[in-house]
Amino acid sequence: MRRLAPLLLAPLLLTSVLLTAPAHAEQDLLLGADMGSAAMTRAEMTRADIEAMIAEADGKPVDLSDKALAGLDLSGLNLRGANLRTARLNKASLRGADLTGANLEQAWFIKADLSGAKLVGAKMFGITARDANLSGADLSRSMPIGDFRGANMSGATLVDLKGGADIKNQSMGLMRAVFVSVNLKGANLKGANLGRSRLEYADLTDADLTDVVLMGSDLSGANLTGATVTGADFRNVDVSGARLVSLKGQDAAKDWDARVNIDRAVTRSID
Repeated sequence: MRRLAPLLLAPLLLTSVLLTAPAHAEQDLLLGADMGSAAMTRAEMTRADIEAMIAEADGKPVDLSDKALAGLDLSGLNLRGANLRTARLNKASLRGADLTGANLEQAWFIKADLSGAKLVGAKMFGITARDANLSGADLSRSMPIGDFRGANMSGATLVDLKGGADIKNQSMGLMRAVFVSVNLKGANLKGANLGRSRLEYADLTDADLTDVVLMGSDLSGANLTGATVTGADFRNVDVSGARLVSLKGQDAAKDWDARVNIDRAVTRSID
C-alpha cells in the first residue's frame, strides 16, 4: 500500500487545488503537486499492456483512469472514448492517436506529443497540458477548460471549441481555457467559444477566428497579424499590447469598439 501512496495522492492534490486556488492562479494545477514523483514521471504499464486492453475490449472504450503512463509511446493507438481521467501522461507520445470523445478530465499531459491526434469532442475539464505539442491536432467540439500554457497548436483545428468560462456556475466561474503563450499560428477556430479565456501573448498569426466568442477574454500581448475576425465577438476583450495588424474581416467583427485598452493595441506594422 505504501508504494501506491504517491499514485493515489496525485488526484487528491489536483482536486484540492481546483477548490482552493486564488483568483489569478485559478488553474495553476502545478501548485502543490510533486512533479518529480513517480506518479508524474513513471509508467505503471507498457504499450503492449494497453494494446492488449484495447484488443480485449473489442471496440469498447478502455478504462485507463488514474494510471501513471508518463513517457510511454502510445502513438497511433485507437483510444476512442477512453477514460483517462486523472491519468498522468507527461512526456508521453500520442502522435496520431484517436482520442475522439475521450475523458481527459484532470489528466496531465505536460510536454506530451499529441501532434496530429484526434481529440474531437474530448472532455478536458481541469486538464494540464503545458508545453504540449498539439500541432495539427483536431480538437473540434472539445472542452479544453484547463491549462495549455506554452503549448504548440499551430495548424490545429478547434472548430466549435467549448473553452469559455461558465459564468452561470459560480463554483466553476474561474475555470476556463488558459492559452497563455500558446502557438495558434494558422489554427482554425471557427465558431469556438473562448469567452473569458486567457490568451495573453498567444500567437494567432493567420488564425481563423470567424464567429469566435472572445467576450471578456484577455488578449494582452497576443499577435493577431493576418487573422480573420469576421463575426468574432470582441466585447470587453483586453487588447493591451496586442498586435491587430492586417486583420481580415475587421469591419464585420462584433463589438469592435467595445474592446478594452484600445489605445494600447498595436494597429500598424512596425518595419
